[in-house]
Amino acid sequence: MAIEGIIGKKVGMTQVFAEDGALVPVTVIQAGPCLVVQKKTADKDGYDAVQIGLVEKISSRRVTSPMRGHFEKAGVQPVRTLAEFPYDGDANVGDRVQVDIFKPGDSIDVVGQSKGKGFQGVVKRHHFKGGRATHGSMFHRAPGSIGASAFPSRVLKGMRMGGRMGGDQVTVKNLRVAKVDPENNLLYVRGAVPGGKNGLVYVQFSKNGKRGE
Repeated sequence: MAIEGIIGKKVGMTQVFAEDGALVPVTVIQAGPCLVVQKKTADKDGYDAVQIGLVEKISSRRVTSPMRGHFEKAGVQPVRTLAEFPYDGDANVGDRVQVDIFKPGDSIDVVGQSKGKGFQGVVKRHHFKGGRATHGSMFHRAPGSIGASAFPSRVLKGMRMGGRMGGDQVTVKNLRVAKVDPENNLLYVRGAVPGGKNGLVYVQFSKNGKRGE
């Protein structure tokens, strides 16, 4: 079974020593364990993929009747989070997906939801420079002109202005796996991944990335 990804939760950041002695910042992800809930094939569904679910406690009252039937058909316990990943080789309903599918040196993509920042102005949201801060200036963090008056007499679509910032789906590509701890289901990834602590993340092998030995 070679499933291309796993579901996890961001634990936080720390530092580890690389083989050359360098101190490397890493993000710790509680990756899995997951269960294969459904298998999709090209003959029946038009593409090959498996639906996996993150194993965690969930109240039976939080499971809707259609989803309860979905889990009973698969013969697995209900889960809260589901995701689809491609697979290479053989995969069957009920198989466990563990963090040991990754090896140090693997190139991976991580998808998560960025931290919500609420309503922000153009300086923070779009990195505007702002106006001068001296000589009686009263133009510091304002956006300036947002369009012409005579024509087209409206604000053009896509104009960069203040507004809600963050809380978006973000994909960080080609990160490297620094360390794998199968006993504790921990994945150490070089650099930062989107989201806050306990935020859901989806980890998948990069399409054209390097794989560790």
